[in-house]
Formats: sequence, structure tokens, C-alpha cells
Amino acid sequence: MFKTQAESLEFLQGFLPHLEETPHNREVLLCPPFTDLNSLSKNLHGSRVQLGAQNVHWEEYGAYTGEISGPMLTEIGVRYVIVGHSERRQYFCETDATVNLRLKAAQSYSLTPILCVGETKQQRDAGETESLIIAQLKKGLVDVDQDNLVIAYEPIWAIGTGDTCEAIEANRVIGLIRSQLMNPNVSIQYGGSVKPNNIDEIMAQPEIDGVLVGGASLEPESFARIVNYK
Repeated sequence: MFKTQAESLEFLQGFLPHLEETPHNREVLLCPPFTDLNSLSKNLHGSRVQLGAQNVHWEEYGAYTGEISGPMLTEIGVRYVIVGHSERRQYFCETDATVNLRLKAAQSYSLTPILCVGETKQQRDAGETESLIIAQLKKGLVDVDQDNLVIAYEPIWAIGTGDTCEAIEANRVIGLIRSQLMNPNVSIQYGGSVKPNNIDEIMAQPEIDGVLVGGASLEPESFARIVNYK
């Protein structure tokens, strides 16, 4: 929940010039708050930056105050949507069942969902990381098309805490996630205190296809250094 429309456009002015040095095989995606989507869509037209939303409801319309539907997003050029983010699970009672509904709805409206999975510090300390993530995948991916899907592993204990999941460990867990999929070519990202000073090591890992960036995406230069990892 960052950036007004004016602040988002100011961000773009500082960020877009950095993409001139970005390799063409890298996909760049911004997922701002709902109020910024329309203005960013217009200002990103013709650029290489794709637009994503932070959530989507499973119904096309209805009495769901505070929610947003797939057609509302696709109408303004949104192509991706984050589903099941740890903060949605933690603060807004998101469950694996509702995550599954959102995933299927996103795909039915030609949106590519980014499914977030990950464990808390308590769950990791209890040795439940693997079983929890496998359960999240098993429940979340029922009847989901794995040919139109991105997955993000976000260890909740490493988000905004200063604790960092070692790149080798992130790679191991992402390898576990890949082993559970019917389609091994699904793009799997890492998200958890991704910063300019650790992006090169993260992206050197063979199982990690990309990153889901939080706080470090708020400043143009910081996010550009991540996008332009070496």
C-alpha cells in the first residue's frame, strides 16, 4: 500500500530510463495499488513493462464491497495478478481454498496469476517448511492451468524483518516446489528481503527464475539495479 498516482508517475520517470540497459529476455512487472493501475497503464503503453494487480476476486461482479474483479482489471490493460500473498493470508483471512478460487478466476479472465507460498518463522523452526508448502500447492492448484502460472516462494520470516533466506536455501525450496508441479517449466520466483546487494547471488541459483520485490522496489534506482542484475 504505497504510492499515490502522482508518486507512481514520478517513480516511472526515474525508473524507465534504466530499462535501456536491460537484456531483452527479462520480463519486468509492476504491481501497484488499484488506484494507480489506470494511470500507469496509459503511461506504460508501448514500454516493455507489464502491469499487474495485487489481488482479484473470484466472481465477475456482485455484492463484494472492497473487492475487484477480473474484467475490471483486464479492461485497463492489467495482465498479471498476485494471489495469496502472505500479507493477504496473515491480515485478511486468505485461505488455500479462496486462493484456489482466485487463481481459477484470474485464468478465466486471461490474467496470469502469481501464486505466493511460504512459511512463518514458527513453522520453519518446527520443521514444517516442506510439508506446509506442499500442502499450499496441493490445495491451491486444484484445477489450475499450470501453463498460465507464476509461483513465488516468499519465506514470511524473511520479509521486512532483516532476516535473509540464504540463496542456496531459497534455491532448495524452489526446487522442491518445482518437483511438485505437473509443468516443470513454470516460472518460480523468490521473494523475501530482495535487495540490490543480494540480487546477483539470488539470480545465480539454477532453480530461481526471478524475484518478487517488496520494499526495494519503491525507489527507482534500487529496483532498476535489481532488474539489471549481473
